Amino acid sequence: MTGEQIAVGRRPLSARTAEARLIVVVRAENADAYDRVLETLVDAGIRSLELTLTTPGTIERLPALRSTFGDDADLGVGTVTSAAELDAAIDAGADYLVTPITDAALVQRSAGAGVPIVPGGLTPTELFASWRAGASAVKIFPAGQVGASYLKDLRGPFPGIEVIPSGGVDLEGAADWLAAGAAAVSVGGPLLGDAFRGGDLRALRDRAARFVEVCANVGRA
Repeated sequence: MTGEQIAVGRRPLSARTAEARLIVVVRAENADAYDRVLETLVDAGIRSLELTLTTPGTIERLPALRSTFGDDADLGVGTVTSAAELDAAIDAGADYLVTPITDAALVQRSAGAGVPIVPGGLTPTELFASWRAGASAVKIFPAGQVGASYLKDLRGPFPGIEVIPSGGVDLEGAADWLAAGAAAVSVGGPLLGDAFRGGDLRALRDRAARFVEVCANVGRA
């Protein structure tokens, strides 16, 4: 972290996720569909995967998925909106947590458990409230409603804030946000495409590899 002092209890993102600078948000009709898509993503070099609670069975499947993929990628749990969900995700072994909302109590609960958390928000008030509460980074959501120049505006009053845009971030947008100084980008549909609807997994691998390349190179000091 740079700029302001790290908040007491703040847990940074893992070295693997921080180095990758790319979190892939994975949503499916059910958790049994995860495996073949996750295998393709990991083979393409994806090192951080956010499995969402909007996918039924995610918590139940997480230990097995960690056993299969945990040596190669961080497995986070997203769409966490309550203390019960947060506790269940931590108990299942989530490497990090993501929430679409601004809730200082969730941030503090996760930080107290020693698990990184990335809460969502859009306004400066929301984002800074989460950062001050001890978030590992803050998620600009939905990022498609603003643009990479928004990060420059935020850095004026909050020079040390770590930002991850999410929602509508495509390959070009990923490059723009990273060039502007984002800590990472969170990508879903523009990368996954039709993978969970019977799409070509080779095409998925190619898309993932392009995102990995951009995130490995753009905006590096």
